[in-house]
Order: sequence, then structure tokens, then C-alpha cells
Amino acid sequence: MGKIVSKDEFKNGIRQKIKEAGKTIALCHGVFDLMHPGHIIHLEQAKKMADILAVSVTAAKYVRKGPGRPYFGDEMRIKVLAALECIDYIMLSEGYTADDIIESVEPDIYVKGAEYAKAEDDITGKIAEEKKLVEKHGGRIAFTSGDVFSSTKLINTAMSGLPEEVRRFMGDFKTRHTMEEVRAYAQRAERLKALVIGDVIIDKYTYCNVQGIMSKDMGYSARLGYSEEYLGGAVAIARHLASFSKEVTLMSVIGNEEGIRQKLFEELADRVQLNLMYSETFPSIMKHRYLTRNEKREEYRKIFAINNIPEHMQYEEEVRRGFQEKLEAQIEDYDVVFLCDFGHGLVDKKVMDIVQMKAKYLALNCQTNSSNKGLNIITKYNRADVFTLDQQELKLAFPEHALNEKVGLAKLAEHLKGDGWLTRGSKGAYSVCGKGYEVKECPAFTLNVKDTIGAGDSFFAVAGIFAAAGAPVEVGTFVGNIGGALGANIVGNKDAVEKVNVLKFASTLVNV
Repeated sequence: MGKIVSKDEFKNGIRQKIKEAGKTIALCHGVFDLMHPGHIIHLEQAKKMADILAVSVTAAKYVRKGPGRPYFGDEMRIKVLAALECIDYIMLSEGYTADDIIESVEPDIYVKGAEYAKAEDDITGKIAEEKKLVEKHGGRIAFTSGDVFSSTKLINTAMSGLPEEVRRFMGDFKTRHTMEEVRAYAQRAERLKALVIGDVIIDKYTYCNVQGIMSKDMGYSARLGYSEEYLGGAVAIARHLASFSKEVTLMSVIGNEEGIRQKLFEELADRVQLNLMYSETFPSIMKHRYLTRNEKREEYRKIFAINNIPEHMQYEEEVRRGFQEKLEAQIEDYDVVFLCDFGHGLVDKKVMDIVQMKAKYLALNCQTNSSNKGLNIITKYNRADVFTLDQQELKLAFPEHALNEKVGLAKLAEHLKGDGWLTRGSKGAYSVCGKGYEVKECPAFTLNVKDTIGAGDSFFAVAGIFAAAGAPVEVGTFVGNIGGALGANIVGNKDAVEKVNVLKFASTLVNV
């Protein structure tokens, strides 16, 4: 048997033989994306701590350094490590943490780099948990003392891991802000009580293979694959926020379908408090999209969409009045309100007035979609502490400035008396600050995209919660763009953008 083994092979055979021989095991775990002197020093020092050195490598799909990382695939990273004499065994870690590897190896010494010696500096927050797990199996944690190098910095600068415009932006950004500052705002966000108001939308995705155009008509002919349902709309925003704030409440109205009610409580109850009312007249909103996948890369294209939204949707008077009364009675209990106006009937004039008058801090997103185009314009509001919108929504709000988005965005900020962001897809985002309504530009942090459907919502959630925690607009732009990049690499709203992934990506970008 060679150096490269599976964790099961190590657990079920190799480990026992090492223990029976009276030898000790040291374990190192990491991405090892680009080998450099720091890695060599770290591994050689680890080898001196025990008889056997085992190394685990995080599989590519579990690396949380942002889209495009790791730079090298699993096979190449393992092959490079296998060439090092100091390493005895190498295995692939199929998870976001090292827990499965620690359980399989049961190391006598779990070796981390000097940068992990202070638990408070660990972005993942996992060092304390890993220490407990190692000690549970009779081991201990140790730290090497070699110089700290950075694969990320080498890749970002020497190997064009980031586009030139991103490197320029980050070079300028770092003259005013630090990673410690970003983490401090994330910590403040944890203590905020957040209320999310908006429509619950069930996003149904049906995957199929397009065979071509129908022989006797103009439509697509496709072979059916499978379907999945994701919780979208205001639910998606609440799920994103739940990773940043310890207390998130969703207030909405849904239909009286037992299956949807059960799905909401099963998927959200442990992270989001649900404050719902139920309509006997209208069903819960469902948007059904048919997609096909690019065969060469994981990218999806929507070919058709339908929804069940009535042409004139207005909830029963009793339901609307009950929702408004509950909102008015509870809204001042929250530090920040995220108003997600999808234009589907939940947010009427009364709800708008309550929120604008009573929210301590208001983050606003007023969306244009195929069912309300031209009818749900953000300028119907006159107050927002922060807001987000896309290019089409800005054009509808200020058509006279369609060719100059910076002027239109400044006009909107003046109208809403707040700060905001214009998301621009592959062009990144503009930010506007209320003091003088200065507009600044931030490039997109990734052009690798699976599905853009939730990118705007994730930008809104992440930028909004940082702004509510006191972060400057520029920091909100930075983390919001990260949220958008991560959201664009999630199909639909299948998963939420997690704080640890945002901070990991932020750390990657700061290493320029």
C-alpha cells in the first residue's frame, strides 16, 4: 500500500497497525493549494512531533475560499504532497471540517500552523471544537512555529487568481479597511434582532435535456429529468440572515397548504422564527422554472417559467388587517427590518407606512419581475436607511437617467434619504453614500456562475446586515459583492449563503 489512502483504509487497518507497533501519529489538515516554503516547514516540524505523519487534503468542492478556488484539483494537490519524504500517509477529506478525518485517524497530535494559535483569530470558529474532538480520542493539539506564508496571496498576485480590476480594487480597499474590521462588524451583526417582511415563494426547478425545436411548432422539445423545490422570496433572505444574526424572524402570509406549512417549519424552525398568517382564498406563491444544464460546465439556463400568481391578488380583509396589526405591534422590537417587496400583494400602502414610520433601521428591496413590471417601482417609498436594486429597476425608477446609472442612483439615494447599492451582474456593483451622494464602483468578484436567480437577494441580505451593524457603505459593498458571488454559485435558493463562507472569501480577497 502506498502513501495515498482513503480515510476508511486508514481507520480500518493502518491505524491499528501503527498503534500496535507503539508508534504515535501526527495529523495535518488543509487545502494545500499551492505548495510553498511555509508548507514544507510546517510539515517537517509536524513530522518531528510523532513517528508517523498523516496529511488530509480538503476536497475541492468543500473549499470555501471563493469561486475559482482551489486553483489546483484534488489529484494534483495530493500528488505534490506525496512527493514529500516527511509525509507517510495522505487522504482526501470529504467535508467542510476535519471532523471526519480526526475520527478516522485519532491522532496523538493534531498539528496546526502558528496562525491558528489564537482561537479568536480562526474565521471558521472550529479550532475549539477540533481540540475537543482530538482530546476525546486521547490526543492533543500543537502548533508549529514556522513563518506564515499564504498560498492565497501567491495565487492572487503571481498566478492571476483574481482579475486585474479586482486586485486594483482590493489594493485600494485595504488602505482603509482591514479583515479584523470586517470580522468585528460580523460579530456586531450577531447581536441584532432582524425582522424580514415579504412574500414566501416556492421556487420549483424542473431539470430537463433540450432535444431541439418541436417539428411542427415553435416550442422546445425536452426530455424530463427531475424536479426540486426550494424556499425562495423573503424566506431565502431570512435564511441568509440567520447565518449572521442569532435572532431572525420572518413575517408573511401564505396559503393554507399543510405541505408547504410543514416544509417551512421543518427547514426553518431551528434558525428562523416564523410569524405567519394564512389565507383561505389564495394559495402560497409558486414559481416553476424549467432548466437545462450546460454539458461542459455546471451552468444552468432557464428555458421556460410559469407561476400561480392571480392577476388581481389581494388577501382577505381579515388576513390583511391581522397582518398589519401584528406588524404595527411588534416592529419596534427589532433592530433592523428587511422589507422585501416583490409586488405580489402582501406589501400594501398600509404596510409601507408602518414600516417607514416605525422601523428603527430599514433595509429596502423593491423588485421588478415579469408579473409586475412597471407597477412596483422603488420610488413609491420615501425612506430607507439602505436599499438595493438592479439595473432594470433603476431604469424604471429614473428613465431619464437610463444612460447614466450613477446619476440615477444618486437621485434615488436623495429621494430615499439613505445609502444604497446598484447590482450590475458581471460588472459588479455601484454604491452610493448619503453624504454628498458619492457613487463608487466595485468589480464583480467572480465570473463563474451557476444560477443568478438568488444573487441579488444574497447581496441584499449580507450588505444590509453589515450596514445595520454600523459598517461603512464601502464595507457593505465589499461583503455584499461576496454574498452575490456566492449566491450566483448556488442553484436557485437551494442553500443559504453562510457567514463562514463570506469571511473565508473576504480573507482570500484581502490576501492580495
